[in-house]
Amino acid sequence: MVLAKVSSFLFVVLFLINGTSSTTFTVVNQCSYTVWPGLLSGAGTAALPTTGFSLNSAESRLISMPAAWSGRIWGRTLCNQNETTGRFSCVTGDCGSSQIECSGAGANPPATLAEFTLNGADNLDFYDVSLVDGYNVPMTIVPSGGATGAGKCNVTGCAVDLNSVCPEQLKVTVEAAGTTAVACKSACEAFGTPEYCCSGAFATPDTCKPSEYSGLFKKACPTAYSYAYDDGTSTFTCSGADYVITFCPSTSSKVMESAPPRPKPEAVSVFDASATKAVALPLGVLAVAVSWVWSGLW
Repeated sequence: MVLAKVSSFLFVVLFLINGTSSTTFTVVNQCSYTVWPGLLSGAGTAALPTTGFSLNSAESRLISMPAAWSGRIWGRTLCNQNETTGRFSCVTGDCGSSQIECSGAGANPPATLAEFTLNGADNLDFYDVSLVDGYNVPMTIVPSGGATGAGKCNVTGCAVDLNSVCPEQLKVTVEAAGTTAVACKSACEAFGTPEYCCSGAFATPDTCKPSEYSGLFKKACPTAYSYAYDDGTSTFTCSGADYVITFCPSTSSKVMESAPPRPKPEAVSVFDASATKAVALPLGVLAVAVSWVWSGLW
């Protein structure tokens, strides 16, 4: 009888552990400069313990995600904090909160976006890297430990420095960097017309087609969303996986290296020993996967 009670107790404990287990996001900065990730939860999903933080070069942070979470993650660059007012702002990806925490505000375009819906239809995670709102920093998503036979647990993202090949009409520049782009607008943001924004008479997959500008993004980054109806080659699914979101997964960071250093706001704690252990295996996978993303083979 005692053994039966113990077994029942252990079953309940295991059930509770499994039932409350969550997906882990590891956010990694391999850029040669500081990136300030921003996080935004979708409507009706649980808030995160952080909505923005600082990641110095070579730093990482682990985030335990709520079950059935949906939302997006992006990188803010060229940020500083005004010494007089304390107002925090970024040249690219700014969320307008005036703080390191975005507190429910999204990224001002152009910004590269990592988008997730966890435990969605058929208990699958849906994820993508989107350039629909433009581009500011290389980014990839690498799933780790997904269930065999469930979904299509592919690496996705854009490891290419699109700022260096951004068309003149889409460039975002700052005075200190001259004509060097620090971000690249979408055609919708640059021109605002229905055919580029997939709006009005162009608001369906049949009427809104890739443009020369979205085609440039797609050629450079075949697995990333390049325009609103680019679902077929840009949305991926996985089940039971953890995810590594990496800024600057390639060695290319020409644009930001050429920009002058900016005053850095007081850093928040983003790195610890447990994070190092957790990142070790995914980064091993990342090294191979990024080379595949770069070559367009995956």
